Amino acid sequence: MTPPAAPRRSVLYMPGANARALEKARTLPTDALILDLEDSVAPDAKAEARERVAEAAAGGGYGHREVTIRVNAPGTPWHADDLRAAAAAGPDAVVVPKVDSARTVREVEAALEAAGAPDRTAIWAMLETPVALFDARAVAEASARLTVLVMGTNDLAKELHAEHVPGRAPLLTGLSLALLAARAAGKVILDGVYNDVHDLTGFEAETLQGRRLGFDGKTLIHPRQLEPCNRIFAPSEAEVERSERIIAAFEEATSQGRGVVTVDGRMIENLHVDEARRVLALAEAVAGR
Repeated sequence: MTPPAAPRRSVLYMPGANARALEKARTLPTDALILDLEDSVAPDAKAEARERVAEAAAGGGYGHREVTIRVNAPGTPWHADDLRAAAAAGPDAVVVPKVDSARTVREVEAALEAAGAPDRTAIWAMLETPVALFDARAVAEASARLTVLVMGTNDLAKELHAEHVPGRAPLLTGLSLALLAARAAGKVILDGVYNDVHDLTGFEAETLQGRRLGFDGKTLIHPRQLEPCNRIFAPSEAEVERSERIIAAFEEATSQGRGVVTVDGRMIENLHVDEARRVLALAEAVAGR
């Protein structure tokens, strides 16, 4: 599997109505930003926030950070205006909540193109409902412009009438369906948020679980979550060293015509070499930050 061109270990939501937060985002050690027009913005502040976020995204100054805009959901009074403003601003991506079908993706794509969005502006689709998860593969394959799936775990828990518990047992089926869809379609997928910004122990446990499940990164709601998230989703020194040894051993065996390769007592196959190369590519991309 080809790794993403840039790491998306940490993806931080920033409230679009807060000018100070948008400015602070320029200095935070996050891989990507979601400038939010949805949940963090009150209805009577939507128009002002839209103008502020579009100006910030168009103005640049965020360095290596991917800059995305989360619009309001399809069917809301603000959705169409949000898409037009985002298209004119030309961010790296438009994050669309409540995507339940491939049709929704195609409608968003058509609206962005009609509004003149540049080709580089991708779509990130949020999966937040049982309907979305049962149709996740179709959503992921709906458009080449769609590059990232984002888990909306708070809304998913609400829809399931589930409790937020350590280990996320009520959500694991949904998370797994989304992961399968992302990998089948060759898309990046981001884990959902952790709500208690003061509980870094719980946050680290959930972030590690997300990495082990196969997520590429995690969405965040507070800057204090950045350091552990970046650390956990980056390859460790031990992983890099072992990956280098796997590739070296495999290449040496291949040059000598040997069909069996072992590293640390374990047999190495092509799939292990592919994973080792993915780890090294990710480590190189992270080092470039």
